[in-house]
Amino acid sequence: MMRIRFNEQLEDLNRELIMMGGLCESAIDTCVDALLKGDVSLAKEVSGREKEIDEKESEITALCMKMLLHQQPVASDLRQISAALKMVTDLERIGDQADDIGEMICYTATHRIEEYELIRRMGEATKKMVREAIDAFVGQNADLAAAVIRYDDKVDELFVSIKRSVIEAIDKKTIEGEYASDILMIAKYFERIGDHAVNVAEWVEYSITGHHRKEEEL
Repeated sequence: MMRIRFNEQLEDLNRELIMMGGLCESAIDTCVDALLKGDVSLAKEVSGREKEIDEKESEITALCMKMLLHQQPVASDLRQISAALKMVTDLERIGDQADDIGEMICYTATHRIEEYELIRRMGEATKKMVREAIDAFVGQNADLAAAVIRYDDKVDELFVSIKRSVIEAIDKKTIEGEYASDILMIAKYFERIGDHAVNVAEWVEYSITGHHRKEEEL
């Protein structure tokens, strides 16, 4: 009976994580849409998403603590719960980064440059990473988690392309230095979102294998 209850709570945990991941994806989408449209009011909506993400983090943390205190999880269960606790921290930070991007867009809304297409692609790439990292946890799929980690190279490549493009634009005097700095900062925030998605995927691997990449690298 206790095991049945634990499995039900584990299903609840999976659903809550899917919802939190969905909120992160929505925040990323809103950032990209606001940037492409130059829509300050849309950018300000990201703050609301960030608050929802914070609330979901608290709910998932409470659920995990309840599972630890009221059930008798075996070693593999403990790994899943502890991994979930680590994952929600990174998902919450993704919300923070998206909120930071929303604030930056308020300063860039009057501009239109070709670098926006590269940033759009960064947004799509990071959204894919978040979604698939959560899917990997729910499905306990180590191969998918590893694929998410590898995919971060694409985000890094896009960031390098944006830096190169912005530097060239500055040399040609087609954009102002202050605005160029804002664009680079937005791209940097997206890169950090990718890094947090990698962290989530690494905790998924730990939940399945009991090994964490960073610990093995030490």
